[in-house]
Amino acid sequence: MDIQGLKNALGHLNIEDNPAVLKKKSRDFYWFSPILKRELDQVIGDLIVSPKNEAELIEVISTAFRMEVPITPRGAGTGNYGQAMPLSGGLVLNLLGLNDIDEPQIGSVVAGAGATIAEIDSVARFQSAQELRIFPSTYRTASIGGFVAGGSGGIGSIRWGGLRDLGNITRARIVTVEARPRILTLEGDEVLKIAHAYGTNGVITQVEMPLAPAYTWVEMIVAFDQFDQACGFADDLGNQDGILLKELAAMAAPIAQSFFAHHGKYVCHDQATVFLMCAAQNLAALKSFIVRHKGEISFQSDTLSPGPLHGLPPLFECTWNHTTLFAHHANPNLTYLQILYPYPHHLKTILRLKNLLGSEIIDHLEFVRFDGRIGCMGIPLILFTTEERMEELIKIYEDHGCIVFNPHRYTLEEGGMKRSDPEQLAFKRENDPRGLLNPGKMIAWDKPEFNFSANQKYLFSGIRR
Repeated sequence: MDIQGLKNALGHLNIEDNPAVLKKKSRDFYWFSPILKRELDQVIGDLIVSPKNEAELIEVISTAFRMEVPITPRGAGTGNYGQAMPLSGGLVLNLLGLNDIDEPQIGSVVAGAGATIAEIDSVARFQSAQELRIFPSTYRTASIGGFVAGGSGGIGSIRWGGLRDLGNITRARIVTVEARPRILTLEGDEVLKIAHAYGTNGVITQVEMPLAPAYTWVEMIVAFDQFDQACGFADDLGNQDGILLKELAAMAAPIAQSFFAHHGKYVCHDQATVFLMCAAQNLAALKSFIVRHKGEISFQSDTLSPGPLHGLPPLFECTWNHTTLFAHHANPNLTYLQILYPYPHHLKTILRLKNLLGSEIIDHLEFVRFDGRIGCMGIPLILFTTEERMEELIKIYEDHGCIVFNPHRYTLEEGGMKRSDPEQLAFKRENDPRGLLNPGKMIAWDKPEFNFSANQKYLFSGIRR
């Protein structure tokens, strides 16, 4: 790895090697996990390069390939699992400069990988009265390339499903890491080779995302005396085909009251809550449905009086992993897991585990559409004690039929699949023959004989550097 040679060769581009900047640009929100914080705290790159266009990007990649320097592509760094952290040091490839947004067409928009989701959505709304179908709770800061490479779903998943569902990424353009980098365009099943692959098998430069008609969304908090009432209401509401929703989450007390500085004031002590976004034209129907379930509307965004309340952040910034962020800020010992509950027994499983684990967990559920059916992901808050206890909790969830996407691991496989993805691995062999792209994140490349059933953690040797 010839870092000095790389600096000399790319000195005419936008490069940075200031230690403070390097540290900042070598991190994401990995510190949500006390385990990842301990393992990755010393990770840092050697050089940041910020290309302004695809031609500069190709020059950077070709030069890094020649000098055998590892490359870690990066957007805004809003991931949670060390996806964009350079475990082997080397080059941090800052893609935020590739931020062009084309004029939206009916049903889709094309944007550079570095364009923020908020910018794309704003352009789509202003120019075509359309909006992005799915976005993360980090809407205001996340880049679209980072979302495609590291995300899984978010606001909009109650209607449109997960990011890797066919049709939720229309097309992707990538650059390979070779002596003469190639530009590839992926569509259909091919997109899945790079979606949620952490940038291990191609550098995303541009994506085409589907759009839907833009609606006026009304934010609402519905309160219940008991958590099981909130869960039942949310599950039933998600199955109301005539009520158009953008977000639907259920949270046990005291999440809203204790962790949300802006919205917590609207919820009484010990109330469970449902946070939702509903299309304005369906408000009357929604209110009738709330009455049926004996819920209490404690917050409704379109009824706010003029004044300081207009400074409220979007309600969706209380959901998905923002919930974990606020809880961790309030209590640094709080961390989380990510759970897929077994359909159609998800509600029974949730309540059974809540009774079993008691105050050790605080339930947070995100209702989403899976293959046309409404189920839910859990992002429970957990008071961290030891890594051994975290493994015990994971086993308890799995023994109850849940799938655990472990946010305390930095590899693709350990985070959820517990196995290698042969198509993503084969694609990496084609496009990254020297294994320079984001080393350490794909176990199948580094250690193909790794036994996922042995309950051993994979430790990438590059971290010890």
